[in-house]
This record gives sequence, C-alpha cells and structure tokens, in this order.
Amino acid sequence: MNIRETVTVAIDALRANKLRAMLTSLGVIIGSASIVLVVTVAATSRTFVLSQIEAIGTNVISAELVQRPDKPQPMSYEMTLQDMEAAKTLPNVIEVSGTRELPMSMVVGGAERPVNLVGVTEGYQTIRRLLILRGRYFDDADMEMRSKFCLIATQLADKVFGQENPIGKPLRLGELTFTVIGVFRERVETFGLSDIQENTIIIPFTLMKYYTGTEVVRSLTVQADKADNVAPVQRRVRQLLASRHPSEAEYKVETLAAILNAARNISLALTIVLIIIAAIALLISGIGIMNIMLVTVTERTREIGIRKAIGAARREILYQFLVESFLISGGGAVIGILLGIAVPVAVQSFLPGNLRVPVSSMSVVIAFVVSCSTGLFFGYLPANQAASLQPVESLRYE
Repeated sequence: MNIRETVTVAIDALRANKLRAMLTSLGVIIGSASIVLVVTVAATSRTFVLSQIEAIGTNVISAELVQRPDKPQPMSYEMTLQDMEAAKTLPNVIEVSGTRELPMSMVVGGAERPVNLVGVTEGYQTIRRLLILRGRYFDDADMEMRSKFCLIATQLADKVFGQENPIGKPLRLGELTFTVIGVFRERVETFGLSDIQENTIIIPFTLMKYYTGTEVVRSLTVQADKADNVAPVQRRVRQLLASRHPSEAEYKVETLAAILNAARNISLALTIVLIIIAAIALLISGIGIMNIMLVTVTERTREIGIRKAIGAARREILYQFLVESFLISGGGAVIGILLGIAVPVAVQSFLPGNLRVPVSSMSVVIAFVVSCSTGLFFGYLPANQAASLQPVESLRYE
C-alpha cells in the first residue's frame, strides 16, 4: 500500500467517526490558538509600552538628590539652576528642565485637602508634553514676570470647581492666591511614577523661587536627541552632578526604565500564564488523542487482522494510525490558528487608532509544528500497538 492509499484509508476511518474526531481535536484547537495569542499579546504589549513611553516624554533622563534622613544634607548637595544650565551644554542634549515640589493644603468643600505645588522651568512642557484640556500653558512673559498663574490637574479641577469653568478663577493655598489659566492631564497614565499626581498644581519656577528664596531644583529632567543616546547622556549627567557637588552627595539618575520594566514584567507574567494554559491544553489533547486511538485500535482489531492477512505490512498499519493522529492534531491546529488570528483582527476595531495588533507568522508556524508533533508523539503508542497485533489473534477477536 502506498502513501496515498494509507492517507485515504485514514481519512475514511475519521469520516466514520466525525464527532469523535472533532471532540478529540478540541484540545489541540485551544492549545494552538493559545500559542498564536501568546506571541500576539507579547508583541502588542511591547508596542503599547513603547507608545506609552513616547507619550510620557521621549528620550528622558531624570536626576534627583537621594535623601538620607539619617545624615545631614547641606545646601551644597542640592541641584540648582546653574546645574540645569550646565546640563544644556552636554552633547546630544536638546532640552533641560527643572522642577521643585512644595507640599501644601487647601480647603475644598469645608475640608482641608493636601495638594502638590510644582514649580516648573521653561523646558518642562517641551519634554513632558502635557495635554492642556482648557486654557493655556505658561508663556515666556509668565515665566519672566513671575505671574501668579497656575495650571491644575483635571481631577483637582473637578473636586474644586465641579462643573464650573475654572479658567480665570482664583485658587487659594493657605496665604497664597493664584489665578487658574489652564487645566491639564498627562497624555498617558503613569500610575504615580512621575511628578504629576491627581492633586498637582503647576506654577512658574520663577514664582517658586520668589516664595522659597532659593534656586534649589529637586528634579532635573534632560531630553536626549534620540533613543540611542539616552544611555550616554545618562552617564554624562551623572558625571556632571558629581563634578559640581561634594563627593558625599548621591544622585539618582534614571530613565523611564522603571515604567518599562514594570510593563515588561506584567507582559512576561501574562505570557507565562498563557504558555502554561497552551501547554496544558496540548498535553490534555495529546492524552485524549492517545486514549481515543487506543479505543479505536481495540474497536478495529478484526479489521487490522484482515488487512494483515491479505498482505498489509506492519509499517503500513503503523503509518495508517499515525496519519489519523496527524490529521486530528493538524486539523485542530489549523482551526486553532485561524481562531488565534481571528481574535486580534476582531478586537482591532476596539483599540486606539495608533495601536496595532501584529500577528507573527513565526507563531503560526510554531503552533502548527508543536500541535502536529503532539499528535504524532501521543499517537505513536496506539499506532505501534495496532501494528504489533498478530493476524490470527486479531481475526479471532470478537
């Protein structure tokens, strides 16, 4: 019997038990679909993370003085506007900004509520690219004239002014009074990992300097010209601060790697969970294929005996049952892959326009190969058992 006849006999055997074959391949369908979705989710999460980082501020390096409560922190440790100006002269740096935060409180609805007053320099909006929902951002005159203007976060605006338009309204913080000129929010959610919180109020740094009487910059933000230069600029910023301050001072110079690593860890955990689900599904499907094929061998013992009696070789019987296992697992793999591709295509219309869900061709190949290999691996035992049957004993089987 040639290969074509072997395949034909195997297909006829599966046609005789269509429902059994479909139920047996169900685990393979789930497993292969999971493999495609695992790779798709991982690729999409990486794309999403990169888009989030770009929205927060591209190629950004931040520097802060490490606070040591157990040790004195002299003023010579603090970063200043002079440090910011020196950072502008570093190679591959296109923008630098500084901020200083001042915890305060305000009365809202008869209750005192803590707020975070943040003084920002001119380059802040260029780097952070805050989304101005109402009003405007500070202009050069506001910075130079120390205008008592402020921008407030959307959450704070809702709590303080409700449905009213806050633009032009006074905002009193203790003994300080500001005029609201804008309402803003971050372009993406940073989950508290940036200097912007839901109770943030932004004022010109010149005004903060006037109130505090010092040029202290709590956070220094540097923007590199391109992503490839982020690491060299980070190193130069660290060296600059070390050269301009006492050796005992310690500075934390970081990129957005913290957010990136957090997102990568979440993506990795999700990928591992999906891989485990896919592996369990394929394992169960493989065991199911083996069990069904063993039952099939038992049911078709007399048929196997007749075929051997008329001249079928052991190899031909082995190949027939292996082909049946391959068709069950291969057919399930094809259906599972189509489902794995259909899900990303279906959800694409519900995602933001700038987010694409790529389906990797490699994941399709891997899903098909692994699923078919599972069918062949678990199908070998029943196929070998069928091929090992003795013709005389098989013909006697009732």
